[in-house]
Amino acid sequence: MIRRLVLALLVTALPLLALVTVAVTAPAQPAAAAANSPTPAYWLVASDGGIFSFGGAPYYGSTGGTVLNKPVVGMAATSDGGGYYLVASDGGVFSYGDAVFYGSTGSIHLNKPVVGMAVVPGGGGYWLVASDGGIFSYGTATFYGSTGSIHLNQPVVGMAATPSGQGYWLVAADGGIFSYGDASFQGSTGSLVLNKPIVGMITGPAGAGYFLIASDGGIFSFGTAPFYGSLGGLPLKHPIVAAAATPTGNGYWFTDSVGLVSNFGSAAYYGSAPAPLFRPIVGMAEAPGATGAFIGSTYPSGAYGYDISKYQCPSLGGSLPGGDHQIGIVQVDGSSLGNTNQCLSTELAWAGNGLNLYTYLTYSTSTTNEPSCNGDTSCNAGYQAGVFAYNDAFNAGAGSTATPWWLDVETAGANWSGNLGENAEFVQGALNALHESEGIADVGIYASPGVWNNIVGNYQPNVPYWMADYLASPSGPGSCADYANWVAKGAQLPGPPQLVQYNSAQYDEDYAC
Repeated sequence: MIRRLVLALLVTALPLLALVTVAVTAPAQPAAAAANSPTPAYWLVASDGGIFSFGGAPYYGSTGGTVLNKPVVGMAATSDGGGYYLVASDGGVFSYGDAVFYGSTGSIHLNKPVVGMAVVPGGGGYWLVASDGGIFSYGTATFYGSTGSIHLNQPVVGMAATPSGQGYWLVAADGGIFSYGDASFQGSTGSLVLNKPIVGMITGPAGAGYFLIASDGGIFSFGTAPFYGSLGGLPLKHPIVAAAATPTGNGYWFTDSVGLVSNFGSAAYYGSAPAPLFRPIVGMAEAPGATGAFIGSTYPSGAYGYDISKYQCPSLGGSLPGGDHQIGIVQVDGSSLGNTNQCLSTELAWAGNGLNLYTYLTYSTSTTNEPSCNGDTSCNAGYQAGVFAYNDAFNAGAGSTATPWWLDVETAGANWSGNLGENAEFVQGALNALHESEGIADVGIYASPGVWNNIVGNYQPNVPYWMADYLASPSGPGSCADYANWVAKGAQLPGPPQLVQYNSAQYDEDYAC
């Protein structure tokens, strides 16, 4: 998921893991790659230096198979996006792709551990920063000052470089900002009482501002840095540990310690880290994606199979599809907050390793305030529907957060209100509940391309899309290609599609795009 419609700024979240108090470095500005119009994508890095690439971001190498003296605490991409650096808490630096090694503190006794790094825009060097604000400069990186000799109220957790490379900011866990060189002070949270500590910062567009990110997903924007949303008001299962911004600064991503990615503004969602992880995620960087492909789907492209519901329940007179199948999508609930599939356990067994889950949404309202809904009664009810469906699946033995979910949005008029904006709030509430609160890695939308906008208006969440598209000559690949035709005709859809439902002569048949 996963844009927010209405969000508060601060929430209560789980305690920040000591291992992953990580700096968020300045986003990569892929200058050379920009000529080829790359898709803004992202990398994640774990504390063992394992790298996860999304959206077609190139993989250049990792320390995942190396015995490290100290854990990796962050990463930074090169300016052209052709490589990246990893930095460990002892200041050991590992360079991959076109990232050039200029030196490290790996053999130096440090007063305090290194917490992050920033590269010189355009290349040529980098800075390392320790938790006492001590700065170590390498290559063409110039030393402009540090807090190494200053008594700090809270430890430094990250840094970001100015676009000119002639200055940098340091940020402490209380949001205190220290500016050096041509870095302009735009404000801080140093005088505020925060619900949770700051874990890092990212530079805003053109360096005229910056964002501070807290472990509860709260974001604070200063200067000209625009606010696109946060995880404010949502109970998170795991703390936010890192963030990255798109090259133009018109969107950003968050990741938590298990690699669950949330996106805002124009930052597209391409997947989350696979579960379970061997080590926690500690860093994130923007990458020039080659394909913009979603990573993490249960099904390989070209897979065939079926989706089933209570209507295929053998004990109720139905029958399950026979033969081999890779796709097995099972209904959990037949309406919001009710009509639980009586054959859920049986159908889960039929699906096998290719299990996905879906729940059928029907509009309602609730005056019980739910996280991030800001009192909107439609959002409240949608959030409750998401939690209700997850609990039903969990009770049936299907509670893995790695299992993809789909929200079934269909039948304009019959199941929805006449207020398209409130219908969209309902869907967003369910997305928030499943992705953020329950920690489901991938939550997408099932809908017909010709009906979706009749239900939710121009609401266009950037999530995986399961498209119900029935061509005259039913064809899975043909339906995948038909998505572009709907968009050309003006449909504002989720997607692009990961799955298409293309035939229902006896069973609903599905194809992975």
